[in-house]
Amino acid sequence: MNANADFKAGDRVRLVSMTDDPDPIPAGTIGTVVVVYSHQDWTQVDVAWDTGRSLMLSIPPDVVERVEPPAADKP
Repeated sequence: MNANADFKAGDRVRLVSMTDDPDPIPAGTIGTVVVVYSHQDWTQVDVAWDTGRSLMLSIPPDVVERVEPPAADKP
């Protein structure tokens, strides 16, 4: 099972690296997961980036990490 398949819509994520894209999202950019498509050996994650761009990730090879909301925002 792909370790990244546990992302869900609404999760906040930070891009660590993106390969093989002619116009990549810069590393460190934060966005919100829109939808996740899990496949046998990889996961496709559609992200609405805070910069206004919308670009899907292919994991692997792209690497993204979950960003926890500040403690004040947690229920």
